[in-house]
Amino acid sequence: MLIKRKRGWELPESAATPEAIYRNRRNFIKGITAGTLGAAAATLPAGRAFAQAAAPNADLYPAKHNDAYTVDRAITPKAKATTYNNFYEFGSHKFISDAAQAMKITPWTVQIDGMVEKPIEMDFDDLVRKMPLEERVYRFRCVEAWAMTVPWTGFPMKALVDFAKPTSGAKYIQMQTAEQKDTMPGLKQFWYPWPYTEGLTMAEATNELTMIATGLYGEPLPKQNGAPLRLVTPWKYGFKNIKSIVKFTFTDKRPVGYWESLADSEYGFWANVNPKVPHPRWSQAQERLLSNGDEVPTQLFNGYGDYVADIYKGMDGEKLYM
Repeated sequence: MLIKRKRGWELPESAATPEAIYRNRRNFIKGITAGTLGAAAATLPAGRAFAQAAAPNADLYPAKHNDAYTVDRAITPKAKATTYNNFYEFGSHKFISDAAQAMKITPWTVQIDGMVEKPIEMDFDDLVRKMPLEERVYRFRCVEAWAMTVPWTGFPMKALVDFAKPTSGAKYIQMQTAEQKDTMPGLKQFWYPWPYTEGLTMAEATNELTMIATGLYGEPLPKQNGAPLRLVTPWKYGFKNIKSIVKFTFTDKRPVGYWESLADSEYGFWANVNPKVPHPRWSQAQERLLSNGDEVPTQLFNGYGDYVADIYKGMDGEKLYM
């Protein structure tokens, strides 16, 4: 008799969350894309309706769902995941979703430079149409000890690395967020190390879990969630998941990210989730689910250890977890 042993992050069949409602909604969105976008957008607040209608690649959504990535939690309601956001360029509080609508995402140029065969600068829409889009449901764990579960649309970052053709000496990728001084009031806070940057090793960037997200809930990525493209590394704390990326730089020097630059005693380069390693000012043993406020145990690597633990073997001297 064959007995399948599920990984720690997989959903037990007895506790599965029905996806019928969500899948039906995705089919509805597909119908909207085919010709009724205007009618649907008319029911939204003016700023958000314009943001959806203006997305140049709206025809790509919803993308095909990848069933290989499952979780043991219900999907967080869209209304919560899109109105409780960190984005310091628009403010240091969570409720920046309205302010973020001012960000200009068309046109949007993406630059790839550093240790690559040939530097590239191209329009975001042209870039994303060269990539294999799919939808994956992932856990998301903030360093502040709250969590959500959301369906991202995007492409494996490995596809971007292959497209960039880095030279053999490249060991890291540094990413940079847009700086729009006319739309981002947070940039006036000169004591922060703008622009926002973050980095990964090549091994982390090419891990199968690592995504460049371009969509959320079967639609183009909302501005407050990091439109038009952001990083998703589900085994790391959320501050590593840089938003609204304009540049990818391949380098042989380990990048110092925004939060590490501000407080390296609290926020390190690796930032892997570990319930046994507390933040200097609070415990990481539990996390609060954004969907219902429940407190649940945190899992090592946010439950994705089967995918990523091997990356960090033999690195005991590194500050891997905060």
